[in-house]
Amino acid sequence: MAKEDVSGKTARGNGDRAALEIADLVKEFKPSRSFREKNPERLTERGMHRAVDGVSLQVYPEEVTVLLGANGAGKTTTLACAQGLLAPDCGTVKLLGENPLHASPELRAAVGIMLQDGGLPNAMRPIPLLHHVAKMYTHPASVDELVERLGIASFNGTTIRRLSGGQKQRVSLAAALIGRPSVLFLDEPSAGLDPQSRNVVFDIIREQRKAGVAIILTTHLIDDAQKLADYVYIIEKGKTVLEGTVPELVAGDGTARLHYTLNAHTPAREELLPVGLRGGVELIEHTPYTLGTPGEYELRGPLTPEHLSAFTAALAAHYIMPISLKMEPKTLEDVFLDISGRDIR
Repeated sequence: MAKEDVSGKTARGNGDRAALEIADLVKEFKPSRSFREKNPERLTERGMHRAVDGVSLQVYPEEVTVLLGANGAGKTTTLACAQGLLAPDCGTVKLLGENPLHASPELRAAVGIMLQDGGLPNAMRPIPLLHHVAKMYTHPASVDELVERLGIASFNGTTIRRLSGGQKQRVSLAAALIGRPSVLFLDEPSAGLDPQSRNVVFDIIREQRKAGVAIILTTHLIDDAQKLADYVYIIEKGKTVLEGTVPELVAGDGTARLHYTLNAHTPAREELLPVGLRGGVELIEHTPYTLGTPGEYELRGPLTPEHLSAFTAALAAHYIMPISLKMEPKTLEDVFLDISGRDIR
């Protein structure tokens, strides 16, 4: 797990060599006509779409490294190069010290990959599939234990094609774990899972980390990332734009959030805070108040006890009693949205 060295910076790996090293990775594709028209600024001089533009990252044993990025940011292409599925146009990729594009049988046996979509033969049933996968390894994990742990027996009578998204995820995770991997790629491991299955998957991920596995995880569920990550890379427009532990990232500018719900319209920011406390503070209206529907609001910025005192005094002056009042620090989702924006892509 990531720790701090004497300088206060994150020291990673505990002296171990990185299980995955990516340096200055570049990957280009011939763009579609639609992409060329909508994103002319993303094209190179040769008219190519540079999906990955100099990404560098490291993944260490005993760490969960999370890769975050909006749709089209370049994370899927980065991982495809890391897994040896795509050849980089520039830069280097080392997976357990080897080029994954020309992976030896030993390297392939040491890597587990869980894909969100695809990768499982649709016509097979889950347990026979897992026994088939186990035969490919010299010392596989127990199929029976994985089946029981992930509740796979309850839907074994159904072919992969007819499984729900969450059921496919459980089978895919089991398949990725059978070879007792040293490196584990997890693509949206909790997508489509019910709360019980989600907790089991989280426990398995933490157990794998404790056992020394290097885990690289991608997810759009940023709350999951915040709970699991030892280290985070945020990719935007093909570049690594921010990295660090979750505490480092959320503590960046001291931003905090004050959520409150009123059976009234919220007073304006100028009424809630005196001039000296307004700097950098934003008033956000999540749900406007209407008759019968409480309003949900948020003050966001470098909030201090003085802000809270002024805020409650202002509500009292308007004779407004909040329905709820909650103070929260900045979250990883806030950091991500500040970089990637809040518009749908």
